[in-house]
Amino acid sequence: MPSAFENLCGPGKPLRAESFNAAEFKALIQSSLARLNDPTNISIAIDSRFDLAYNAAHGLCLAALRWHGYRANQRHIVFQLLPETLGLGPQIWRVLAKCHDLRNRCEYEGGLDIEE
Repeated sequence: MPSAFENLCGPGKPLRAESFNAAEFKALIQSSLARLNDPTNISIAIDSRFDLAYNAAHGLCLAALRWHGYRANQRHIVFQLLPETLGLGPQIWRVLAKCHDLRNRCEYEGGLDIEE
């Protein structure tokens, strides 16, 4: 039986298999962890804090996917694959998927209504 990764690979699908690259993995982790420092700084605008936290979470999820030897063609898929990459359940990836939707609304429609 094919894995979730294999089911999502192929022409027109959101994943492709790609050899693990330790330098890329390390850079993703370092960049993500650096972004985690500022979202708790209340002197920074809430929109910016959200953006930093979202991008940190995305980078860590992307690193987990790259650890398994896959690259995503679509940003959101890294959250949906958290059960396979990190063993996390839907209560986690659904929150991150909602954050992805908020991020897209901000990026493409200019509106972001975030509360503390």
